Amino acid sequence: MIVLNKIYTKTGDDGETALGNGARVAKHSMRVTAYGTVDEANATVGMARLHAEPELDAALARIQNDLFDLGADLCRPDMERDADAEYPPLRMVKSQVDRLESEIDTMNARLEPLRSFILPGGSALAAYLHLCRTVSRRAERETVELATMENVNPNAVKYLNRLSDWFFVAARVANDDGRADVLWVPGANR
Repeated sequence: MIVLNKIYTKTGDDGETALGNGARVAKHSMRVTAYGTVDEANATVGMARLHAEPELDAALARIQNDLFDLGADLCRPDMERDADAEYPPLRMVKSQVDRLESEIDTMNARLEPLRSFILPGGSALAAYLHLCRTVSRRAERETVELATMENVNPNAVKYLNRLSDWFFVAARVANDDGRADVLWVPGANR
């Protein structure tokens, strides 16, 4: 159980923060950057939820919870010592990736195949879902970069990769099952 009695601690005033294992690192470290962008992605999902109907809202709520799980996973670098930890760290698991894949397949079955790239936009919900897509794609790039330096749970990377795909397909669904997608017209303004 997490209890937050005091919001500011002043322990980060020197430009460092604590990871989930207690280690102190620079706030600009790649690990903090990666889980900070996951937090940013979660905030964009909150904005999208303001426009979502109940079924999609429930899926977005599940994703928000997963993103907190993902942040908890990324803030705990010592994966090789998970079994020795007093409290086993929360790690992303394959079933979370599998759920996204299943939901993508279900949503995509409603859509006509794309014949052009689409511009982010259409409905307000689709525009927010495209924003979710781009922020989660950035979180993926940063997490992959982190994985070149330190241990990262492979399911965390897979989840982020599927998540941006999920947002892309959900944005098409939000655009009247793709019928209101805004198509890219190459060279239209030359």
